[in-house]
Amino acid sequence: MGVSIKNVFMKFGNTTVLKDINIDILQGEFFSILGPSGCGKTTLLKIISGFLEQTSGEVHIYGEDMSGVDANKRPTSLIFQNLALFPNMSVKENIAFGLDVKQIDSKTIEKKVNKLLNMISLEEYKDSMIDDLSGGQKQRVAIARALAVEPKVLLLDEPLSALDLKLRQHMRRELRDLQKLTGVTFIYITHDQGEALAMSDKVAVMSKGVIEQISTPQELYNNPRTPFVASFVGENNEFNGEIIEKLPTGVLVKTLYGNFKVKSKDSLQVGTNVKLFIRPERFSFIEVGAKSQKPRDNSIILDINSSSFEGAMVNIYLKRDKNDLIKKDIMIHKKNSENLSSKLSASLKVFFDDHDILLLET
Repeated sequence: MGVSIKNVFMKFGNTTVLKDINIDILQGEFFSILGPSGCGKTTLLKIISGFLEQTSGEVHIYGEDMSGVDANKRPTSLIFQNLALFPNMSVKENIAFGLDVKQIDSKTIEKKVNKLLNMISLEEYKDSMIDDLSGGQKQRVAIARALAVEPKVLLLDEPLSALDLKLRQHMRRELRDLQKLTGVTFIYITHDQGEALAMSDKVAVMSKGVIEQISTPQELYNNPRTPFVASFVGENNEFNGEIIEKLPTGVLVKTLYGNFKVKSKDSLQVGTNVKLFIRPERFSFIEVGAKSQKPRDNSIILDINSSSFEGAMVNIYLKRDKNDLIKKDIMIHKKNSENLSSKLSASLKVFFDDHDILLLET
């Protein structure tokens, strides 16, 4: 096991910010901790790194109990959000800093620094000052400096948050490639679900100091286990409802939009309050008045409220009439729907299959 976190609680005064955290991270795994601001993810990272001592519980790194072990004696390196590079040093001096502190001999330092410069493709910039580098180059220098001391675990606290979208996407690939190349266990903190889903072997979703779910990115997206995960990971349309009838293959749920048939293996009883979640890409639709298709069980007639063009994808937001109590628009994704997005007065018949609905008890 790479990192094992057992029954960790963290309190600041009377406020509990981490509640019974249990996570097992395999050696060589790219593991992300995903959650909104204030959920406790950075506090957890500081506990793993030794900058904070948990109120209770245990942290083991590669089988060794870290209780009472100072940050500088743990087999970890931490990359801060602001990178904390030294502007008065060159690239090679920044990378060599941790090795100098450990009083490694100069020949070994030079060999390691050159190897890392080659790994991050910055050999020609070795004598450049940090302020002369681009944002992406600075990120790579920070990673190389952290890897120079050969940590067993590399901890990254939202290191891409200050970069523009294109550079973030590029650095995602570079980070993942570097992690595979080195085999070092990465623990990555982020509030950006795109980063977590794109790079990780496993993701832990946090909310209010609690781990909601730990799964692969695919499992998180396709089978969220709690309403928070369903609403936080990816786009989702949420319906509040009540089970009003048991069906041979599921249940019938009453909502403000109508009654929906939902496939369900859960033994939920009539009268149970539930939430239904439907991904925008799961909707199909036809314009009202168009040639009718065969009747469908789960369908709603809605008006186009607005749209947003995002290149390969157009987001269409739908609503009921102005007197409807529904406050949140329904979103559907549709490729090549520029004509549809201009018809803001049009009405659509939207429908979806019973197996495309996620049902969770509230």
